[in-house]
Amino acid sequence: MAEWVPPGAALLLSAPGAAGFLGAHAWRALVALAPGYSDALCCGDAAGDALAALREGCRLLVLDAACPAFTAVAGAAAEAGAVLLPARPAALELDVIDLRRPTGRSRLADWLAGRHDTAPPLR
Repeated sequence: MAEWVPPGAALLLSAPGAAGFLGAHAWRALVALAPGYSDALCCGDAAGDALAALREGCRLLVLDAACPAFTAVAGAAAEAGAVLLPARPAALELDVIDLRRPTGRSRLADWLAGRHDTAPPLR
């Protein structure tokens, strides 16, 4: 994983655009239930949601690089000591894995072991 995730750590990545429908405050409350994990809140292409997330204390955000205000939000993130990613990182989407099947369990084990080159259901 990239430098913004400690070695061996898992990243809790929100659903696409979650900053808009869940909100940064609810995201912070949710990730507080999982101490010790890095977390990233996806803001889609909504610069206002990204700025609200920064004010709420989120320190790893995803904002679509095509957003016209990306550069300005990146500056605000840097000033706040946060990291702004221009695209969602690779993620294991558990909603499309059937853990009752050996192949599903194998894909999960591969991902957790750091073998991220497995075929879909990765998004």
